[in-house]
Amino acid sequence: MRPDLAGRLAEAGMSRAEAPRKQQLFERAEEALRGRTGSPAGEIRRWFVPGRIEVFGKHTDYAGGRSLVCALERGFCVAAAPREDGVVRITDVLSGSTAGIPLSPESDGAGTDWTVYPRTVARRVARNFPAPLAGIDIALASDLPRSAGLSSSSALVVAVFTALAARNRLEDRTAWRDAIHSCEDLAGYLGAVESGRDFGPLAGGMGVGTFGGSEDHAAILCCRAGHVSLFSFCPVRLVNAIRLPTDLAFVIGGSGVTAEKTGRAQELYNRASLSTVAILDFWRSATGRTDATLADAVRSSSEAPQRIRDVLGRCSHPSFTAGELLARFEQFLDESEHIVPAAAEALARNDLAALGELAERSQAGAERGLRNQVPETAELVRSARALGAAAASAFGAGFGGSVWALVRASEAASFREEWENAYRRKFPGAGAGEFFVTGAGPALIGLS
Repeated sequence: MRPDLAGRLAEAGMSRAEAPRKQQLFERAEEALRGRTGSPAGEIRRWFVPGRIEVFGKHTDYAGGRSLVCALERGFCVAAAPREDGVVRITDVLSGSTAGIPLSPESDGAGTDWTVYPRTVARRVARNFPAPLAGIDIALASDLPRSAGLSSSSALVVAVFTALAARNRLEDRTAWRDAIHSCEDLAGYLGAVESGRDFGPLAGGMGVGTFGGSEDHAAILCCRAGHVSLFSFCPVRLVNAIRLPTDLAFVIGGSGVTAEKTGRAQELYNRASLSTVAILDFWRSATGRTDATLADAVRSSSEAPQRIRDVLGRCSHPSFTAGELLARFEQFLDESEHIVPAAAEALARNDLAALGELAERSQAGAERGLRNQVPETAELVRSARALGAAAASAFGAGFGGSVWALVRASEAASFREEWENAYRRKFPGAGAGEFFVTGAGPALIGLS
């Protein structure tokens, strides 16, 4: 292990408290990698791939909306060594599970366990960047809670793709140069890898089964340490990066209710996405317009929002009632077009009272329009505010997961303990959701 690794992480923007913890995880990943491959230290490459906090922007990205996000100081510590065959072999160091995945456009993508994500990446890379492709051994050690709304699945996608891309120098290929010109483009492409969509000339295929966007990938790849970033989507564009005041910190409260994107949860997640497709289809049919996203439709004129309401008031859909579509539209409109930009401005002027009010409005919109909250996340938001948090909101796909609370950094540790204790008393049977303090961390860090 390089003795300066913790220092390099700190130089990239990770806090002095977290950097040594990551060095320990890297040591475990490298030990596992050497034990399996015998690779000398000089052949090993390393990356830190963070999770993310969706501060505002609930279910807006895939509809072309806006989000306010930051990277976490928790994530995957990745160590990788080259293979000469066409196999990606991945080891989860902490669980001991291993998967061998062929780099083939026809490789099997079935399954609902964690391997569906690296399988999807391997298949898409083989399709978009044809042979010759060389394989790689990857060892992952993570302190990012899984299925907690912190984007562990997208972080895994980014980790596997980053290692594969480096192994095969994909940036030098014509297919890459023709489609990917920036960090934001890469985030858009990896969002398309997950969803199965085309990305420009890079053809899509089977994704992981969710119809999501690129918010997670944008935060993981393009955010700045110490900042909360405002993105717009379809395509991904960084609008602004707002420095988080140094006297503030995020406390994450995990509900313990699994936020998986498989099975029934996948159906519910996709229903939120498909509702925006239905709204856009009705709009196009009524107006003859060809807007690519719901955000494009909303922004087409000052009268467009009311016209969309009028269209939805007389619509009929086999899967959604007119009331459901109208509620979903109002949630998207308020979240993307009003709350997100207003929250960015409030954060820039350190107006915590305004930020708290906007978070309450965002949470109410999720409960009414998305209908993706559970009693545990609603209670976490309520209790965080009761305990003095400046602002709090659930985030991520919903139907479980986590809540963020913004508090004074000097009080974060005591707030975390009090918040967790209050939650355990209210829900003694809740799962082992994790509560922890984090700053706005750095995006993906290459360390080799």
